[in-house]
Amino acid sequence: MAALRDRLGAVEAEGSTSHQGSSGVEVVLHSDPATPAPLCPHGPTLLFVKVSQGKEETRRFYACSACRDRKDCSFFQWEDEKLSGARLAAREAHNRRCQPPLSRTKCVERYLKFIELPLSQRRFCQECQQLLLPDDWEKHLEHQVVGDISITQLKRPSQLLYPLENKKTNAQYLFADRSCHFLIDLLSTLEFRRVLCVGTPRLHELIRLKASGDKKSNIKSLLLDIDFRYSQFYVEDSFCHYNMFNHHFFDGKAALEVCRTFLQEDKGEGVIMVTDPPFGGLVEPLAVTFKKLIAMWKEGQSQDNNHKELPIFWIFPYFFESRICQFFPSFCMLDYQVDYDNHALYKHGKTGRKQSPVRIFTNIPPNKIILPIEEGYRFCPLCQRYVSLENQHCEHCNSCTSKDGRKWNHCFLCKKCVKPSWIHCSICNHCALPDHSCEGPKDGCFICGELDHKRGTCPNISASKKANKAVRKQKQRKSNKMKMETTKGQPMNHTSVTRKKKRRERAHQYLCS
Repeated sequence: MAALRDRLGAVEAEGSTSHQGSSGVEVVLHSDPATPAPLCPHGPTLLFVKVSQGKEETRRFYACSACRDRKDCSFFQWEDEKLSGARLAAREAHNRRCQPPLSRTKCVERYLKFIELPLSQRRFCQECQQLLLPDDWEKHLEHQVVGDISITQLKRPSQLLYPLENKKTNAQYLFADRSCHFLIDLLSTLEFRRVLCVGTPRLHELIRLKASGDKKSNIKSLLLDIDFRYSQFYVEDSFCHYNMFNHHFFDGKAALEVCRTFLQEDKGEGVIMVTDPPFGGLVEPLAVTFKKLIAMWKEGQSQDNNHKELPIFWIFPYFFESRICQFFPSFCMLDYQVDYDNHALYKHGKTGRKQSPVRIFTNIPPNKIILPIEEGYRFCPLCQRYVSLENQHCEHCNSCTSKDGRKWNHCFLCKKCVKPSWIHCSICNHCALPDHSCEGPKDGCFICGELDHKRGTCPNISASKKANKAVRKQKQRKSNKMKMETTKGQPMNHTSVTRKKKRRERAHQYLCS
């Protein structure tokens, strides 16, 4: 696993998601605004395209924004596909069936009734992951039910609910309390009064727990999360059922206005967004969504404050640094290692390559952020920021260069610091793992192979599109020709065709003789 992470880091360090000579899928961000994306159970779908070296695309297709595995959401539609009225009606019916069984209003009503029940009547079904009112008990007699649910337990729903651990969809790896308390203390030190928690349910509940037990704490929190199960634990102004990959509020304009009001309160002052997306998620749609939330926040800003940025903590693995900074150039990566309770690898206290690769990306100046010295962080006076203990300052690079918590070595041939497990390869002319393949695929553009840009910004993309269009037309003509050689839906036997032709020729010769 550690070796795999090193390899993944090597790929992501160059900001690439694909390889020359191999196939891949990219999201198309600049689709036609006049053509709205079709809907799946998780909201508007995203437009994707398959790409490979020399072949820019075949047919674009729509797929679920949240689920990368067709087993989780089977939606698929070609961009140019025309659907019949019957299929559209069937899709709408399927989308309705996939929605949560209870409306947001109904969940709030049930929650208010539940907290008024005596302790002995407060029950939670572990099989259905649902709070039970007395009228529900009979339906759950054969289920595993937990009783005596206290108010404290209700305030910590992430400990009642089973985590959804599909890394391609939910990836509900929950912050360890150590990381949560660090973030809460940091937010208090930076004097933030409101926290928009996007996909961070445990941070949200601990902020609320601290506010209810500490009169000095005045921080408010709003949770946006795709896990609808949290609807039964919060009222409308504390939780919105939300898909961060397409900026979709499942409960419509009412939920959108809750978020807007929260961001624009006090003219947008004192608010920060903290987000922890699934690690298997694509950076591009996430960046688009976050920019929409930023635009929503800016609507409440005066013209004098138009230059300001919404403060953000984006929690993600360090090897996505170049990708994140591509969309948010003002972001920098902190050395703080975020750890999780229910992740086998990303836990506190591990060393070397076993350390958590998850970091905090932020647009807040790093010299304002103090990392805990007792956890192995130190202040670098030259960089004017806190770094991990083994992250030594390189006099040649003039910075503390390590990304993964280990001491990196300076390569004078590459003119940069590299991981301690890497060596300089004279064939590839750069540093890599000792067992790398020198003839392996290189990072870069799918169309022309250059390393300084991606397929989407390639200057040859229009020529490539024309060439691929011609290839598709040729394939279509060949397909049409084959269809013409079928009789009643079955292909004809070419041997019989030849025989019939010869018989006709012989008959013609006989008649003409």
